[in-house]
Amino acid sequence: MIYFRVPCAGHGTLGAPFSSWKWPLPRLMLLAAALFCSSADAGISANGNVPIDDKTFGCISLLTPVRGFFVGNLLGNLKGTLAVAQSSTGGVYPPGSIVQLVPTEVMVKQPQGFNAITRDWEFFSLDVTKDGSKILTRGFAETVNSFGGNCFGCHIKARAQWDMICETDHGCDPLQITPRIIGAIQRTDPRCKGSQIVSADDAAALKELDAVRRAQSGLTGGG
Repeated sequence: MIYFRVPCAGHGTLGAPFSSWKWPLPRLMLLAAALFCSSADAGISANGNVPIDDKTFGCISLLTPVRGFFVGNLLGNLKGTLAVAQSSTGGVYPPGSIVQLVPTEVMVKQPQGFNAITRDWEFFSLDVTKDGSKILTRGFAETVNSFGGNCFGCHIKARAQWDMICETDHGCDPLQITPRIIGAIQRTDPRCKGSQIVSADDAAALKELDAVRRAQSGLTGGG
């Protein structure tokens, strides 16, 4: 009987050392057919979508920073996501892409055909604590940001080449908060290690955020 040791992306089995990867050749061939390491649809659920739950989202700074926002890819295609995020001319984000500006709001690109209206983006509103994330709302019509604005209503204004991603020059309405405040919100994500240590500058920025929220609440009749 012939045996092979087969590493997959730096591991033997899922969490096991290389020494445990010793399979008879016929069994290995069957395993490869079912669970090939680089399968293009790894992570896609039976309904054809990227499965997402509370545990999907973690510390924002563990994603990859790009010009003040963060990106990742739930299907492992970070290279493809970064290629679009870093492009000066735009492009279409690949399935599995995560785009996040602040800890409580996330966009995830689902596979083609998920929703033509949102160009296959799914929007999420989160509650975040030191214990993790909880999805409050998901979809597009139902999801609003921390200032009460509809996420889809803002992102749909981005010019087509930017695939609904808003930056200062992509066609979306300007944000109500400054880059300084955004940075402070990112650095104090309670899911991130060390976030409880707040610099004086970030503390001042968060006070400015409170003032913006109070003003917004007054405008909307919230008190």
